[in-house]
Parts: sequence; C-alpha cells; structure tokens
Amino acid sequence: MQLTDLTPTQRTVRFDRERLALEDIVDIARGSARPELSMDPSYRAMVQRGADFLDRLLREDGAIYGVTTGYGDSCTVDVPLSLVSELPHHLYTYHGVGLGAFLTPAQTRAVMGARLASLSKGFSGVSVGLLEQIVRLFDAGILPMIPSEGSVGASGDLTPLSYLAAVLCGEREVLKDGVEMPAAQALAEAGIVPLRLRPKEGLAIMNGTAVMTGLACLAWDRADYLSRLTTRITALASFALDGNDHHFDETLFSVKPHAGMQNVAGWLREDLEYAGQLERNGKRLQDRYSIRCAPHVIGVLTDALPFFRQSIENELNSANDNPIIDGEGERVLHGGHFYGGHIAFAMDSMKNAVANLADLLDRQMALLVDARYNNGLPANLSGGEGERAAINHGLKALQISSSAWTAEALKLTMPASVFSRSTECHNQDKVSMGTIAARDCLRVMELVEQVAAALLITVRQGVWLRLRVDSSRALPAPLARMLDLLGEDIAPVREDRRLDTELHHLLGRIRDQAWSLYA
Repeated sequence: MQLTDLTPTQRTVRFDRERLALEDIVDIARGSARPELSMDPSYRAMVQRGADFLDRLLREDGAIYGVTTGYGDSCTVDVPLSLVSELPHHLYTYHGVGLGAFLTPAQTRAVMGARLASLSKGFSGVSVGLLEQIVRLFDAGILPMIPSEGSVGASGDLTPLSYLAAVLCGEREVLKDGVEMPAAQALAEAGIVPLRLRPKEGLAIMNGTAVMTGLACLAWDRADYLSRLTTRITALASFALDGNDHHFDETLFSVKPHAGMQNVAGWLREDLEYAGQLERNGKRLQDRYSIRCAPHVIGVLTDALPFFRQSIENELNSANDNPIIDGEGERVLHGGHFYGGHIAFAMDSMKNAVANLADLLDRQMALLVDARYNNGLPANLSGGEGERAAINHGLKALQISSSAWTAEALKLTMPASVFSRSTECHNQDKVSMGTIAARDCLRVMELVEQVAAALLITVRQGVWLRLRVDSSRALPAPLARMLDLLGEDIAPVREDRRLDTELHHLLGRIRDQAWSLYA
C-alpha cells in the first residue's frame, strides 16, 4: 500500500521532540501509518530558532563547520561567504557514488522516517521547511532510490542519505507508484517545489545514522516475530516427534531465571497443553537438544530483544548529526553523534541470535526426516503409500535446501563492526560499519525466514503423518488451530511435488506476520 492510499486504519505518527517507538517506523515503512509534523507553534518556533541562530552567525562572519568550512578533513578550508549557499549542493553531489541494490520501498520509508525523527529534535539547525518537505514526499508517495552500499557508518550514512538530500532538491531518481522516474518530474507532478537547502541543511540530512537505524527497526520487528514463530514450530515438531512436554515444566525453568527463556518455555507449555505430568509413558527419557533445549536457544534472542530495542530507540530518538546546534543556548557543539556503534553492536548481536534459530530449526528438521530418530514416521516424511512409496522421496530435497540456507546464515554472523577502516584522509579513522551490520542482519533474517518456511511445511507434514500413524492421538487445541491455518496454505505431500511456490507463499505470510503468536 502506498502512503497516498489513506484508509481508516492508517494511523498518524506525529514528529516533534516526543519519543518515538520503533513500531512507529515499522508502521510507516509498511504503509499502515503516515508521518505528520507537529503543528504546535512553540515546537515550530523552537526548530526555527536553530536555523535563525545560524543565519545570525553567518551575518556576523562566524566560523561554522560544514557551513563556512569544507567537510571532514577539509574543515581547515575556509569557504568564501559568497559561496556558502552552494556548499550543501556540492555535498550531496559529490556523495553520489552509491552502488549495490536499491533499498526496498519499505526500507526507504523507514530510512526517511528515521531521518525525520532525528531532525525533528530541533538540534540540527534546519528550517521547518526542510522537515515539511520530507513529509511532502511521504504524502505524495515519492521514494528516493537509495543504493544500499557505500556507507561505513561514520560520519553517518553520508552516501546513501545524499540520495534523499538530492531528491528533496528535485535531483536524481525516485520510485512513484512502482515506476522509476526523475525526481524533478515526480515533484512537479505532485506540485512540490524543489528545496533550496540552507547553509547547514545538506550536512544535517546526510551526517547521521538514519539508514542503519531505519533498517534496524525493521530487523528488530522481524526478529521478534521469528522468535515466536520458531517457538510455535518447535511445539509442532515436538508433537510430530512424539516428544516429552515435561522438558518445559514451569518448576524446571524457575531455577534458571532468564525471563525471556522462561517465556518461551511458557509458550511451549501453552501450545502443548502441558499439565505437569512427568510420566514417561514409554517415551525416550530425554529428547534431543534441538527440542529439549529450544527455550534456551530461542531465549537468548527473546532476552536480548529488550536491550536491542533500547539501543535502537535511543538512536532513533537522538539528534545524530554534527555539529549540534543549540538554538536556546546559542552554541555550536562539535562532536561525533553520527557514529553508529550502538546500532552496529545491536545488529551484529541480533544476527548471531537469529542465525541460531535457523540452526535450531535445521536440526529439528534433520530429526523429523530421519526414520532413525523420528519415532515411527516414514523416511523423509514421505506421504507415499503402498507400491508408490518406492518412488516418493518426500522432503529429502527440502532438507538439503534448508541446510544450505542455514549454512549461509551462519556464515554471515561474522561481526561487521570489527572491520573498521580509516577513511577520508584519516579524519574518519575509526568507523562503526553499522550500516553494513544492519544490511547483513536483514540478509540473515531473510535466510532464517526461508528455513522457517521450510519447517512449516515439515511440521505440517510431520503432524499429519503422526496422526495417520496414531489416529488415537489428540492434537492440543493451540496446535490444532495453527494446523488449520497452515492447512489453508499447505496441503499434505501425498505425492512428490514442487514446493517452491508454497515456500514463496509462506515467506509472504511470515513477512506479513499473518499468524498471531502468543500475547
């Protein structure tokens, strides 16, 4: 849905100095919310004071980094006052060096929202008109085409954000209703006058962490859902394997007080309708680790998510360019708030925890398809019967693909933040690599979602076969409801068939978070 397609369910997110939640950016990215700049006169006057203060400094011939000087290592180069107005144009022009795949529309909206959030704090010396111009792009559904590669994460996301700055001024290319066109044409058709940037506004747009932060908001949302989906898949796998639900006993987990891990165990008890019985009933005394220790694996992520949220939301709600303009105290404060170390750490850590979900699921799949370990189910979970069983191979190839996706996810867990480079004449001699970390994290997320899609087919098949093997078994109500929902998307594999179309469909379901999973 484009942001111009206003519906009764589309909420408004107000941008001012109040704290935003990462869900605000996620909803804007999805198109279920639209940004609105606060109309409060006192807020707008506060923002304008910073811009007016810079104007006064210029009239008094003050020296301001990035306004009357060159950028970065060129800060020692004085810019004649007659050329100050051209400097912002040169900044976004020479940073037009991005390569790689373009950000998706959702990612672009997240980036624009994150940049608007930072500038709206009123410490960047920008005019109200600049903030309004970003909102106009949203309202018109005009999305800058932002290359994903070229940022080292300090001095902020300079190169990718140059594409936002250029589009605000009617330059470069945009996506409008899915069609690529020149920014000048899109703005003209929407009745938007291209912006002429004020002295510090080019630097304010570009010298910040909006790309990594916007992507981090999306990554957090997907990781949270994956933690829940992996738990539900584990419950279905446990049932299909005829496993022991007493591995998730409440008293058992009370002695290891990791709250997130305890929540996962509680979800599994709920799904399996565990009532505290500890009898063996002829089952293996201890299930293998990928079932028995699932709360301990998933719990690492669920326990870390609140910390990741805090880091991401603190960055989202920060003024993170340089210099900071204190309009109230009339000071120009030079610092390094463009440094994306907190996001880099969150993304490097998150992709590790999420990749472990893929490894967990892949191990569960290996148990389910192996007749030596799946407690009486057919090899490869084949649905073929009678003489046709000889030519049916069930989920054999799906398990191979799942293993490949898992391996790739695990390979990508090398932290990006440890690969700092010295750039820009040793001015940027220690950089965060936060944007690379965020991109890596999203790639890991994609791969883990692919493994989850494979496991949804697997556990749906496994439960169907378990009930066929033992028709007296009763499926717990929460799992029965999930199986009914999966049944709308996946038929049992009675005869070998291609599964890629169903995998793509399930990926869409996962990314749309189609199933409500736990409170």
